[in-house]
Amino acid sequence: MSTFWSLWIIGLTLTNLVLVLWVLLANRKVAVRDDESPENRTTGHVYDGIEEYDNPLPRWWFKMFIATFVFAGGYLAIYPGLGSFEGLAGWTQEKQLAQQQQKADALYSEQFGKYNAMPIEELARDPEAMKMGLRLFANNCAVCHGADGGGNHGFPNLTDNDWLYGGNPATIKQTITLGRKGVMPPWASILGEDGVHETAEYVLSLSGREHDAELAAAGATHFKQNCVACHGADGEGVQAMGAPNLTDDIWLYGGEPADIRQTLRLGRNGVMPAQQELLKESRIHLLAAYVYSLSLPYDEQE
Repeated sequence: MSTFWSLWIIGLTLTNLVLVLWVLLANRKVAVRDDESPENRTTGHVYDGIEEYDNPLPRWWFKMFIATFVFAGGYLAIYPGLGSFEGLAGWTQEKQLAQQQQKADALYSEQFGKYNAMPIEELARDPEAMKMGLRLFANNCAVCHGADGGGNHGFPNLTDNDWLYGGNPATIKQTITLGRKGVMPPWASILGEDGVHETAEYVLSLSGREHDAELAAAGATHFKQNCVACHGADGEGVQAMGAPNLTDDIWLYGGEPADIRQTLRLGRNGVMPAQQELLKESRIHLLAAYVYSLSLPYDEQE
């Protein structure tokens, strides 16, 4: 924060406190006319026969107001609240968060440490470990992949054994730790609208879907020229690149002809955020085991 804005905030804060205190003190007592008794004075205003009293605040109420000003002064001296002034206690949100994280790490390190020493394949069949994995998944992954891991439009289904980057334990753990960035470039400017329709029909044919054979034949040429580098000559994808298998009729962004044409025309961009700073190694290990368990046959799940 610049010096100007720091002084601006300090000035506004203190000015407001002083003005409010002045209003309180200035109105503590009111003048008493000679023909009035000290109690039950009125302002002289009458509304439908009801007179408005002008008595001072009760003493206990006035003292409570004064106490709030004393508290405000002490708070602003101890904690940050006046521009760039950090407060006498040196408290910051970052320091408090770090302290809480240290306490949490100390509390859970033993429990997570026990699971961290177990292979992911073994963890995936441990009921107690999977209860913890479920909570980690619900708190960090369900918003995109769904509560059951079944995925959403643009977010992969984690239960079907169809993996963009591979479904072995090490690869799943790497995906959670470092994240992924999937890019399907737009082809409209290269293929043209006719080429987009032709290639879409060929892509439909790869998975045995209903398609226009004549258009698909022309699309095969476009596919060989532009798509095999990522999806492979047979369209089965390349996991090292995260390029999806186009032959299994499983679609990340929808498998209707219009969806496929949209993907070809404008491309797609998918991001799986890295979790290494948020979850740390021990939680990622447990979460990877839970994700791995989602695609296991039902009789192997605990």
